[in-house]
Amino acid sequence: MNIDCQRKTDRIIGSFICRILSIFGKTRKNHAVKAEKILVILLSEMGSLVLAHPMFERLKNKYPKSSIHALVFEQNSIVIELMNVLPKENIHTVSNRSLSALLTGSLRFISKIRSLEIDTVIDCELFSRISSIYSFLSGAKIRAGFHPHTQEGLYRGDFINRPVLYNPYCHISQQFITLVEALESNQTPTVKRRINTERLHLPQVKFNEDEIKNLQTKFKSDFSLISGKKLILIYPGGGLLPIRAWPLQNYFKLTDTLIEKGYAVGVIGMQSDKEIANKILSHCNSDYCIDLTGYTETVRELMIIFHFAALLITNDGGPVHFAAMTPIPTITFYGPETPELYSPLNPRAFNFYLPLSCSPCLTAYNHRNSACNGDNICLQNIHPEEVLAKTFEILQG
Repeated sequence: MNIDCQRKTDRIIGSFICRILSIFGKTRKNHAVKAEKILVILLSEMGSLVLAHPMFERLKNKYPKSSIHALVFEQNSIVIELMNVLPKENIHTVSNRSLSALLTGSLRFISKIRSLEIDTVIDCELFSRISSIYSFLSGAKIRAGFHPHTQEGLYRGDFINRPVLYNPYCHISQQFITLVEALESNQTPTVKRRINTERLHLPQVKFNEDEIKNLQTKFKSDFSLISGKKLILIYPGGGLLPIRAWPLQNYFKLTDTLIEKGYAVGVIGMQSDKEIANKILSHCNSDYCIDLTGYTETVRELMIIFHFAALLITNDGGPVHFAAMTPIPTITFYGPETPELYSPLNPRAFNFYLPLSCSPCLTAYNHRNSACNGDNICLQNIHPEEVLAKTFEILQG
């Protein structure tokens, strides 16, 4: 199901269902907090799941005897498994491949989750109404989630009885922790905690040394011509939101210069990114620029490649957050979204961001549906020369 269809369905059908359910579940705070069986709903992009890692750790520390479950989209389950924050049997999925798959999967999930007698739900979505509906239909007495309060927009029903004020000036990883603190709070707004200004960091995912060595051996065999050169990975795709992509012409210049300076360049991405990769390879016409789109079958394999690559240069998206759980340094381009909210939790990360009068334009208030006509000046004005300067600074230590 494409993103425009998801937005339309959520706006029309989701709003209607939320208003109906609100009749039966007006906001109440008089339920005692047991939090013995907790469900976390986080359906959005893989990167957001990684940024939720500190929230899961806070939950486990605060409620050590509780059984914690999570609901994610089917394609995102591999990420939460890699994070190793929950037992595999506690990770539940629904498919968003089509509307019919979403409906049938939702019915199965609701039946299953009610049988588990979940008592507490933490809904981490900012604007998706389906997650709010899941929260209500789970049967949980305690339902924490983002709520508009006096803000316009963000309407997700009046049955969230631990409503948290969304703060567009606070990193999303901190806001996820605020949802946990809301479970036992009776303030208005629900939580007024002091935010630690120090950026949170992620633990490294531990890979078996043999696993890394085996993939590295296979990689050297498959791409023998680049053996002995430092490998720079680039992710030029925009995923579901092409407006987040740094211009392809800039990637051309970046790749040309890196190859000229003696480095090898690998273009990463999914199979759907192969067209972009082919354009870069055709432009470079060099054995030292290789196509890695679709080369890795899983996120896990991609993260292993991060262990023997020298640098990742990427558009805002999942790869930069996966990289935060590995040793690789990163350079990321922001503009339509802001690093203030979505920067990777990685001390080895550098973010390029050009704040314009219209930036960021992808927000929780517009369902991440930008009014921009595709002319993303905020990214176009990040010039290859300054990116190359930072690249060589990192590569030379």
